[in-house]
Amino acid sequence: MAAELGPRIKKAKDEKQKLYFVDAAHFVSGGFLGCLWCFCRLYLPTPSGRQRYNVLGAIDAITHELITECDDKYINAQSVCNLLTKISLLHINIPITVVMDNARYQHCELVRDFAKGLNIELLFLPSYSPNLNIIERLWEWVKKDCLYCKYYEKFDAFKNAIDISLSKVGRPEYKEEFDSFLNLKFQTFSKPQYITV
Repeated sequence: MAAELGPRIKKAKDEKQKLYFVDAAHFVSGGFLGCLWCFCRLYLPTPSGRQRYNVLGAIDAITHELITECDDKYINAQSVCNLLTKISLLHINIPITVVMDNARYQHCELVRDFAKGLNIELLFLPSYSPNLNIIERLWEWVKKDCLYCKYYEKFDAFKNAIDISLSKVGRPEYKEEFDSFLNLKFQTFSKPQYITV
């Protein structure tokens, strides 16, 4: 995978192409405990966890510009096509590569054909390799920023908190923070070890 990503990262740094990392996050309206330790028993309010806010995002590997497609029902192949359209409209005269995982709705024929029609190259990551997708780091940051140890009584307040966190991406006052964890250094495992149980 490094052999495929490396040249595309170099071209993106040289502004010869655009490189986006895409993934969906499904934020469940429930309890997100960050850290809790005490001598007495505490009861923390939490919603039922029956509603979720789905965010399909694409983050530019170099500029960290974020493009999203949000829905509180589900993410499907049409959502991916909508996101690809938004990406395409921003960069008409430059090659675009979109890195995704192998979720069915991203890997299906509809999405492949649609991307081909928009002249967007799709690059699929190996199975079980979230370490190669920098947008996974953003989803973790969003949870820390607005969900851990927070209680939102109404689902609209929950969605609004996530939207506010996502709106911080690309703002100058957060640039240094995002540059530090959205870097293009990937943890790879060249010699996996298996332990028999």
